[in-house]
Amino acid sequence: MSNAPGQTLTSLDVNGKTFHYYSLPKAAESLGNIDKLPMTLKVLLENQLRYADDESVADEDIVALAEWLKAGKSTREIGYRPARVLMQDFTGVPGVVDLAAMRDAVKKLGAKAERINPLSPVDLVIDHSVMVDHFGDKSAFKDNVAIEMERNQERYEFLRWGQNAFDNFRVVPPGTGICHQVNLEYLGKTVWTKEVDGKTYAFPDTLVGTDSHTTMINGLGILGWGVGGIEAEAAMLGQPVSMLIPEVVGFKLTGKLNEGITATDLVLTVTQMLRKKGVVGKFVEFYGDGLKDLPLADRATIANMAPEYGATCGFFPVDDETLNYLRLTGRDEDQIELVKAYTQAQGLWREAGAEPTFTDTLHLDMGEVEASLAGPKRPQDRVALSDMKATFESLMGGEQPDASHEEKAKWTGEGGDTAIGAPPADGEAYTSGADYRTGDSQEVTYDDETFSLNHGAVVIAAITSCTNTSNPSVMMAAGLLARKAKAKGLNTKPWVKTSLAPGSKVVTDYLAAGGVQEDLDALGFNLVGYGCTTCIGNSGPLPEPIEKAVNEGDLTVASVLSGNRNFEGRVHPLVKTNWLASPPLVVAYALAGNVRKDLSQEPLGQDQDGNDVYLKDIWPSQAEIAEAVEKVKTEMYRKEYAEVFDGDATWQSIEVPESEVYAWSKDSTYIQHPPFFEDMEKEPKPVEDIQDARILAKLGDSVTTDHISPAGSIKPDSPAGKYLQEHGVAVKDFNSYGSRRGNHEVMMRGTFANVRIRNEMLDDVEGGYTRHVPSGEQMSIYDAAMKYAEDATPLVVIAGKEYGTGSSRDWAAKGTRLLGVRAVITESYERIHRSNLIGMGVLPLQFPEGESRESLGLTGDETVSVEGLADLSPGGSVKVTIKSDKGEKKLDALCRIDTANELEYYRHGGILHYVLRSML
Repeated sequence: MSNAPGQTLTSLDVNGKTFHYYSLPKAAESLGNIDKLPMTLKVLLENQLRYADDESVADEDIVALAEWLKAGKSTREIGYRPARVLMQDFTGVPGVVDLAAMRDAVKKLGAKAERINPLSPVDLVIDHSVMVDHFGDKSAFKDNVAIEMERNQERYEFLRWGQNAFDNFRVVPPGTGICHQVNLEYLGKTVWTKEVDGKTYAFPDTLVGTDSHTTMINGLGILGWGVGGIEAEAAMLGQPVSMLIPEVVGFKLTGKLNEGITATDLVLTVTQMLRKKGVVGKFVEFYGDGLKDLPLADRATIANMAPEYGATCGFFPVDDETLNYLRLTGRDEDQIELVKAYTQAQGLWREAGAEPTFTDTLHLDMGEVEASLAGPKRPQDRVALSDMKATFESLMGGEQPDASHEEKAKWTGEGGDTAIGAPPADGEAYTSGADYRTGDSQEVTYDDETFSLNHGAVVIAAITSCTNTSNPSVMMAAGLLARKAKAKGLNTKPWVKTSLAPGSKVVTDYLAAGGVQEDLDALGFNLVGYGCTTCIGNSGPLPEPIEKAVNEGDLTVASVLSGNRNFEGRVHPLVKTNWLASPPLVVAYALAGNVRKDLSQEPLGQDQDGNDVYLKDIWPSQAEIAEAVEKVKTEMYRKEYAEVFDGDATWQSIEVPESEVYAWSKDSTYIQHPPFFEDMEKEPKPVEDIQDARILAKLGDSVTTDHISPAGSIKPDSPAGKYLQEHGVAVKDFNSYGSRRGNHEVMMRGTFANVRIRNEMLDDVEGGYTRHVPSGEQMSIYDAAMKYAEDATPLVVIAGKEYGTGSSRDWAAKGTRLLGVRAVITESYERIHRSNLIGMGVLPLQFPEGESRESLGLTGDETVSVEGLADLSPGGSVKVTIKSDKGEKKLDALCRIDTANELEYYRHGGILHYVLRSML
């Protein structure tokens, strides 16, 4: 296979244009039959064939993908290069900050700053910052956007500069849409093309994104998933993303949804099934003849919730429905023809009756799906609509399963829940463990009405999230239900905070064309913004009288939202039960006003004549919904996306200098020039040995990236809180670590600052503290690191097994580097965090077999020296000397730099330094 690129390169003609591509059928001539390989692995195989002449791809990688069929699994790690990168504004800012800093470094080294640009196409969509401050009136959207622009001025000025300064980098301005919906409706191509030396190459559209719900794009036959910032930056700069060849679980869909059942009901059922199955770290691939009648918007809804069912992605292969959707959304007809021709030539087209080989399978007859919600605090806990009342009543008697702290922290890191006006009392991102409230109902006067607020009251009803607002059928269903409710004289209960936040302006167009937006407005579901809003916790404050009543009455109240996450405290700190539901059910619960009402049996209210009105009386039929969906036209997509990068007058009026390098402001507390490239030279210096390093922290087993990385709210008495106050930021304006991740001064102060981390150098102390040696003084890890830096003392971190488990977090590695840590010595690593440490120039070492911090009797008072760093080899060993007042111990530690590529990154001081020097 050493000549694989030449052997497999071929071409096809589409509408008179020639496209060159690396042929999977040709590869099969030497690899053996791969027809039964899952579609997702065929995409990975094509990727390896395309880069087979690069040193990051070995012949064994290609063979391993083909041989996956033998056992349905593999232990092989490959370097994967996605076609493009998708970012949202919270998690994307650090990557753009690093690009800007690289330009400064290049200029300082005497080269032209404009050499630094993303090497792979990057789209950043600003969608995570708008909040529901105003609602229930026609000016809500305008008012919320104005507040958003004011709150985020510093960040937006920076991104506006980046939009103008960088090639291969586009920004979708605020007030436009949600990144995953924009990706689905416009950015995604299914088959990507690239011009090289006058030839056009075609290959699968693939991507990684800095948000976990990047997986939504798999509904369009595009392989994509969420990654951490360092992997995203690697991909952006043309470097391979390291990954294990995954197990692939096949999910067979048959039958059709029954009358009255929505895509939301289907995805909640799929999520429950896959969580029970156990698919963490695996690909899920949908197949079966049920796909024939499953609309692409429904597929996208299912693909979107892959993080909730635990999979890396949930993939739908390309077929006629894919082409229909591409055509509906205004994609070029030549592009659609290319998608069909290419996928059929490559064996990537779904054929009726096809049954690939999978690691494992499960099956769902869609005719068995029933109307459902999920909650009260985990998306996999599906509840049938008819069981909602009983389920809530049972909650009042005790606790329910909650998501893990690690899962919650993962979502926090992606943004949201930052400025809702009522942070949790303990200063953490989430409440946990408290019993459900059992206080008394409260009399409330609000908006000229007096009423009783009781347990189960729906205080938030939000049509939100790309999960469902990308789906015209459920959005039109919500509008039609609102129309019928209005005709019956029903109204939203006065204590319900209602909102409509679609992920695309196209939704507004078709709701207006269908004549149902005015019906939604009549019930308080006015447009509040185009962004994630309530789904990520940007629900805004509750009206003061409602908030007061919940607190004083110790009430257990509810939110109903068409989102994908409902962890306790996620939507709003005062709302302990949160229920995921379809948009029409969101409207229905706003009318009912309480989740203790059985909507399958009890009336929503009374009509003008005093007759009971039930949910079945106003639920639209499939025929009515289909007729409404006919109002969705291709012209709507073409109109809105023709100006998707323009932004409104406020965005366009942001004044930024048209400069090649960014004008950093020392006064900014959101964006600062990171010091990664200080004193960098054109050629890397030989790596110096580590002499007499101090131990910054001695940690136990299973320390996660959430323990290491800054996340959640910022405490006033923390190093980061003190820094912000010293720079004139009031506590109420702290925002979160996530919102300030473009400022390394904040982020490095929050590294190893998690309240649950336990440093074994201290007795019975939790949180980000350590003992400074030799003074013996207890202080924050940040303060100790700065004291050591004053003395030019290098640092190491000692830990146990499975160091760095959990989701990939860029600041878990970046913060470690900035604190002055040169090496981490553990018993074992989580794969991605190990790679990220190398990417930031931190050396991962592993104790020799049978040795550990415990067997060596380490206290944290020792000094550590590491020799032989100038002569490292992948998988080799290094001499480590540990000295204490009791003597010294020598051991041969395993160097966990596993590949030649990683060694190059480390020699250069990190992946960014390596790429920067390659561009000089």
